[in-house]
Amino acid sequence: MSERRAIDCWLTDMDGVLVHEGTALPGAADFLARLREKDKRFLVLTNNSIFTARDLRARLLGSGLDVPEEAIWTSALATAQFLDDQHPGGSAYVIGEAGLTTALHEIGYVLTDTDPDYVVLGETRTYSFEAITKAIRLIDGGARFIATNPDPTGPSAEGPLPACGAVAALITKATGAVPYVVGKPNPMMFRSAMNRIDAHSESTAMIGDRMDTDIVAGIEAGLSTYLVLTGSTPRSAVETFPYRPSHVRDSIADIVDLV
Repeated sequence: MSERRAIDCWLTDMDGVLVHEGTALPGAADFLARLREKDKRFLVLTNNSIFTARDLRARLLGSGLDVPEEAIWTSALATAQFLDDQHPGGSAYVIGEAGLTTALHEIGYVLTDTDPDYVVLGETRTYSFEAITKAIRLIDGGARFIATNPDPTGPSAEGPLPACGAVAALITKATGAVPYVVGKPNPMMFRSAMNRIDAHSESTAMIGDRMDTDIVAGIEAGLSTYLVLTGSTPRSAVETFPYRPSHVRDSIADIVDLV
């Protein structure tokens, strides 16, 4: 483990760090309160593209966590920013929910199934065979393929659900086209987040519960990284990865005093 840097800005994952299945994790409210007390810049990052930042603020507030809308950065928002930079005023065929469609509308994109510039795949709880078939045909016709995140499964009360990464693999198998994935672990999502709060890598930390998304992306973006053990990666699995977080903590409760 490395020595601890002085941290001015904090990035944190949401699920597995602040909340689990809609319930706030121990220390999460204290961590957010300490950030406000110390006037630290921060963003909550999530690969979830289903909800808008406003929706997520309401859901977090329902669990007792007060996070401003402007402090939430989703893979949908990062994807919209990427497309706006790459091809302003373009068009897209979208498989996803309000979080993604709203983000694309806000950058002036036209959502269409007629000769779009892009096929954009996000998260939805109701993946449609008809929509997937349409996406395959549009990609075969020349549309470029973008995905919001690589997660193969997502959580639900009943157990894992197929997610964006799994459906992207299906489309790739059918078309031969590999999507450009904007969300974690792409460090682009971190760079766009850091630009949003005017953060510098030398004085920014990432808190996450997944070695294969949060931690590796934080490392590649040059950040200090904190793995918490309240989510996907158990302590026993840390040594199986070829890279290491800067620090490992049992939960976000153990990071409060570091702010």
